[in-house]
Amino acid sequence: MYDLEELEAFVSVVRTGSLTASTRDLGCPKSTLSRRIRQLEEAVGQPLLLRQSRKVVPNDAGRVFYRYSNDILELAARGREALDELKEEVSGRLELCCHESLVRGWFAGVVEAFMDEYPDMRVALHTQQRVPEKLDNGICLWLGAVPECPLRQERLGLLAQSVYASPGYLEQAGLPATPGELGRYAWVDMLNRHGGGTVLHNSAQGTYPLSAPERQFTVDQFCVQGDAIAAGRGLGLMPDWLVEQRMRAHPGSFRRCLPDWRGPDLPVTLLYPHGHLPRRVRAFIAHLRSSVPMAWLAGPCLAEGIVPDTGTDHVNT
Repeated sequence: MYDLEELEAFVSVVRTGSLTASTRDLGCPKSTLSRRIRQLEEAVGQPLLLRQSRKVVPNDAGRVFYRYSNDILELAARGREALDELKEEVSGRLELCCHESLVRGWFAGVVEAFMDEYPDMRVALHTQQRVPEKLDNGICLWLGAVPECPLRQERLGLLAQSVYASPGYLEQAGLPATPGELGRYAWVDMLNRHGGGTVLHNSAQGTYPLSAPERQFTVDQFCVQGDAIAAGRGLGLMPDWLVEQRMRAHPGSFRRCLPDWRGPDLPVTLLYPHGHLPRRVRAFIAHLRSSVPMAWLAGPCLAEGIVPDTGTDHVNT
């Protein structure tokens, strides 16, 4: 009988083609990974991998054994899950990390609904401005690009972005008619997000490279950026969905500028550990997937001055 950790090491190296990448994938030292591969090759009785310059590839025996290794690991995982379903309750402690822009309102409601369904759960919710390096007993929900990390990544949707300002600010400064006019406005930007400029997109006219003006107000949280824009400090590129959430509580606080132009989409990503997950973590992931707003999967609304209203629609996956 083959050791499952050795099989996992072999499968990971074949997939990544790199021992270094597989150490991040599995969260183990390179020496441990190499030892597991060596022990598996000894158990099989022949080499399985070829070292070619900077890449590791399977030989003929490795390609054949890789298929069976996948089957063994999948069967073992299904067996563990079936046994867990018989003995494991959705209870205990759950660690939830969420990007600061998503935690208020929507995600807090998702967590409350989960705790109502599983009253024996103890949940700790952490607001994040950085992706955690490690998750022992929970998940992380992130907005924007995900830096390199050893966690499994699952994209839940995309948030379209547009240029917004407060109606009061536009009454004084005027409404921009083209992207080329944006340079004359004050700009409220996220710290280090668009420092090198960004690109606006138009389905008919293509792209327009946008550089933020020198005189700008820079913040490090979307909620602070929204407060500053609503207070009339200038224009800013914000996710349409976040603006829509604020508009429900404060109608008329934002107006969309250049409705035919949009900024780069921001991915919403679910992060969680590799390997077998406790039932409480699997239960929350399933609950979260069923609570994804439809607006995260829909295209941007191009109607002038209108922010799409997603209501309470959700998508099941």
